[in-house]
Amino acid sequence: MSSTVQSAYPNARPAPEAARHELLFLNCFRLAQALVYTGLALSPNTLGWPKLADVGLARGVAVLFLLFALGMLSLTRRSTPWIRWAVSGSLVVDIIAAVLAIITMHDARIGIAMMLAVNLAAGALILPLRLSCFFAALATLGIIGHSVIEVQHGQNGMDRELLESSLFGLAYFAITMLCYVLSRQIRASEALAEQRGVDLANLAQVNELIIRRMKTGVLLVDDANRVHQMNESAWMLLGNPTADQRDLGRVAPELSRRLYHWMTSGKLDESATQLADGVPEVVPRFSRLAPNDDSHVLIFLDDTSLVSRRAEELTLSSLGRLSASIAHEIRNPLAAIRYSAQLLAESEDLPPTDQRMVEIINNHCVRLNEIIENILQLSRRERSRPETLDLGSWANQFVDEYRQGNDLGEDSLRVIQASTPVAAVADPQQLQQVVWNLVQNALRYGRMPGEPARVMVVARHGEHGVPILEVIDRGPGIAPKVAAQIFEPFYTTHEYGTGLGLYLARQMSEANQASLEYVRVAGGGSCFRLVLTPARMGRATGDAAAAG
Repeated sequence: MSSTVQSAYPNARPAPEAARHELLFLNCFRLAQALVYTGLALSPNTLGWPKLADVGLARGVAVLFLLFALGMLSLTRRSTPWIRWAVSGSLVVDIIAAVLAIITMHDARIGIAMMLAVNLAAGALILPLRLSCFFAALATLGIIGHSVIEVQHGQNGMDRELLESSLFGLAYFAITMLCYVLSRQIRASEALAEQRGVDLANLAQVNELIIRRMKTGVLLVDDANRVHQMNESAWMLLGNPTADQRDLGRVAPELSRRLYHWMTSGKLDESATQLADGVPEVVPRFSRLAPNDDSHVLIFLDDTSLVSRRAEELTLSSLGRLSASIAHEIRNPLAAIRYSAQLLAESEDLPPTDQRMVEIINNHCVRLNEIIENILQLSRRERSRPETLDLGSWANQFVDEYRQGNDLGEDSLRVIQASTPVAAVADPQQLQQVVWNLVQNALRYGRMPGEPARVMVVARHGEHGVPILEVIDRGPGIAPKVAAQIFEPFYTTHEYGTGLGLYLARQMSEANQASLEYVRVAGGGSCFRLVLTPARMGRATGDAAAAG
């Protein structure tokens, strides 16, 4: 990552905040430098040091440079957006002022040349390498040029001063290069730290989102029994407390008691408990944020209904694999038994009692075959092959086929469809199985005592044009306690039922992106409502899946 960050700063251009600080340092140092020049230029003549070659010029240069330094310091914040131009222009003035100061105050030349090195170093922290080297060369030429002129005038000791000027020039280049390299590394480190800060902030947001959406309730409690944070699941499992309710002892007294018991004895009570009315039971677990630190404790609330559902899914998966192999082994002997019973029923010398026995055999063979078919459907879980259907036409075709294959007797089965076509996306074969199961149940259980069953298959539009298919009967309806469990596997109220019919119907509905629910009918009766996927949405989903 460091190489990536460095490549993003090829010219070592600083960030705005860092640039403002470095520019402020340069301007403050320039003010101190100007005060030194002014002090040297205005020093009394009785001191005798430094000797001023031209008193007027020295004092004029010092005062003008002092005014310039004050102006640049006052414009530090405003000049930050144009920092390159501001630093470049000020360095030119610094070099000119330093050279004039050396000319007029020759005795202080070494100190003046050394202070100029600081200006060049500060500039190298801000400017690109080429521009920084240009100003180092300009300062070197100014100092060496003055020494050359003095040598030409035959001043004594000028050869030594020329060597000193050359060494100062070498030092300027060395300091400029060193500060540029340091500046580039500082910029890379700052950019890396900023990127790491952004990554940490994003990671913190992701972690917070994950914890908030977790099915397991999570609470953070301090040593004063006060809740600092909780996710959505914990808020629901605690009975939706208000934001100002932070005392765990008041929000969930039982949870507070178990926390105190765990902290004092180190033993965890793993029995399920209900923390508020109308919420599922939970099993609390506790964990310290750090070893041997009781100041903050994490509390995890495991919803027992989720655990039961996972166990149920594992049981059904195992049962599906086991029962599929058993069902295949049972089908052949069952077919032989039924075939033999049919041959026995064709005998002319069969007494009435034996005919009754044969009828019982056939009935139980049919019931056993239905159980095997349900179990095989449970194990297959075939993928749906959705198509666009007109529910009204499909319902009419389904009712016609059902009447042809089943003797309704006095029972009635009819279709009610909307005046406009109801388009939906579903697998016709799986939809056939779902509706056949619902109609079969309606004809069997949806009748009043001593009266024929009246069943309707309704195809209509719901809210926002959602396609709906309903199977309605005019029977006694289903009790609310029973209705809450009818879609659970192996739950049945009939002595010969398997409890898999409605469960499989809901599973196949979900495989078709549809929802199956029970709706109680006013005035008596039951309604099983199948909300399907609209045709336009179904095509968009299919196109997206094909593109993926």
